[in-house]
Amino acid sequence: MVDGLAAELLPTLRAYAIPMPTRFRGITLREGALLHGPAGWGEFSPFGEYGPRECARWLACALESAAIGWPAPARDSIPVNVTVPAVAPEQAHAIVARSGCRTAKVKVAEPGQADGDDIARVEAVRDAIGPGGRIRVDANGGWDVAHAAAMLRALARFGLEYAEQPCATVAELAELRRQVAVPLAADESIRRAEDPVSVRAAGAADIVVLKAQPLGGVRAALRVAEACGLPAVVSSAVETSVGLAAGVALAAALPALDFACGLATMSLLAGDVTGEPLHEQGGALPVRRAAVDPAELSRWEVDPAAWRARLVAAARYLPAQFQQGSCGRARPVC
Repeated sequence: MVDGLAAELLPTLRAYAIPMPTRFRGITLREGALLHGPAGWGEFSPFGEYGPRECARWLACALESAAIGWPAPARDSIPVNVTVPAVAPEQAHAIVARSGCRTAKVKVAEPGQADGDDIARVEAVRDAIGPGGRIRVDANGGWDVAHAAAMLRALARFGLEYAEQPCATVAELAELRRQVAVPLAADESIRRAEDPVSVRAAGAADIVVLKAQPLGGVRAALRVAEACGLPAVVSSAVETSVGLAAGVALAAALPALDFACGLATMSLLAGDVTGEPLHEQGGALPVRRAAVDPAELSRWEVDPAAWRARLVAAARYLPAQFQQGSCGRARPVC
């Protein structure tokens, strides 16, 4: 049984599965669900390995997007980076060259690849973006401290803006930060932590990476940013434009935005659920919502049964404010 906003919006659930031209984060198919409410569309797309308690944050973001809406924006355009998957140097160069972005985030520490592959990829990106462009690398926690220190020293000659989640744990990040000059950004240590603020308390990062879905929505992520008190970068969870719009709303509502954001990820998907995707133009994204286009959704729509079950399981762990319906009373659905 599920109550409140989740119960009200459950009948609107539509599920999708969109292929990814290049393997990213170990997957080649992005799957998720969409909900519609009085404020518009929301996306619920936790990755397959996440359990109900962690999925509840993703669901809270979807409910906020669809039924509550977002805080007023402080800006109408968001600077973004181009994301470079763990591809060959020639492909990495081409991805950056055809982008309008002046910042590139390069995936490294891909399982099955060698350190030399990472170095060659970053070198190609530096050549493509030129001496004035910015480069950041993202290891998704794939290195231990010694390996991370060696790789960041090897990559430092390419002028890294920062390294995102080079090690898996907060303790490792804190140790690494004492050994290297490259600034460190915490991603998984923020979005998958019971206490995201512990990153700052441990002296483990210079920058925090915020993602709207994993942190429970725009308002919840803003509270994390305020509590951490560190410069923030907003990034996507490889969503459709519906999910990306929540990330854009988060970036737009931050009091300060000192870094380009990792929200230009529509190129990682073979399609979208809207007729007007949130594509980067001139290195920026507009601050706006994304409405589902029935014809576009129909290209990728799949049986929603599994996603209905995930939503019901996650709803049991929702914060109290989502347990009431839009009329202020709980409405159970079995």
